Amino acid sequence: MFDLKELDVKGLGSLALAYMGDAIYEVHIRHHLLLSGQVKPNKLHKEATNYVSAKAQSAVLHYLLDEKLLSEEEEAVVRRGRNAKSGTVPKNTDVQTYRYSTAFEALLGYLYGSKQEERLNELIRISIQYREGK
Repeated sequence: MFDLKELDVKGLGSLALAYMGDAIYEVHIRHHLLLSGQVKPNKLHKEATNYVSAKAQSAVLHYLLDEKLLSEEEEAVVRRGRNAKSGTVPKNTDVQTYRYSTAFEALLGYLYGSKQEERLNELIRISIQYREGK
């Protein structure tokens, strides 16, 4: 996507990985929605929340874990992300949901930062299919 220096994903904190993962996921979801033919901004925003809300991301991560779709390395990233202390929790969700959402974003940020683009795209594809099946 960009010609950036490789990130030291092992040295970055989970919240930094989640920061990147949030942006990456948002771009993929927006691209998906535009491809599906939706173009009205209000409808796009409403539809996007079905994928990018803390509740939606937490549900996706639980699905990935329950179905054993993650490697040991990915599960370790998830644990780090889940246990990261952000200091704030959005008013629209509970702490547990927020932590799992952060863990999902950290996983995506880790895959992006470690240039595992194929795996990143695979997990995003699975998450979209899961959300659309709900």
